[in-house]
Amino acid sequence: MDELPVFEFASQGQLREKLVAAIVAGEKTATSSLAVAYASAGEPLPQVGQRGTVIDSAGTRRAVIETTAVEVSPLSEVPLAHAVAEGEGYADVAAWRAAHTKFWSSRTPHGELGPNFRLDDSTLIVLERFTVVLEAR
Repeated sequence: MDELPVFEFASQGQLREKLVAAIVAGEKTATSSLAVAYASAGEPLPQVGQRGTVIDSAGTRRAVIETTAVEVSPLSEVPLAHAVAEGEGYADVAAWRAAHTKFWSSRTPHGELGPNFRLDDSTLIVLERFTVVLEAR
């Protein structure tokens, strides 16, 4: 587990704890991110078969996950199945989109993407599916 890259979900705090608990429980099997964030950081998109260690807010290793699928989709075309697989209780894509728009908009204007970043229907979203392959004890 120590040699794997670390995967952090959300920022430290209550949301991360909720997401990590859902991953460990098998309720969260997908995540979404902005494609432009990878480009801005000079990082490649996730790859099928890639493994990483999920940590909680305290930095404790909680699980190892493996990426099982990666798609890039415009924000306007994110499917309901992906929204549901995120395990956060989204009943429809509109609820998923509202929550993610709020999260991404609150983080990016003054963050790594700069003040000119605008989220709209054509914004490319990385849709990643994963499975837990090892739970930390």
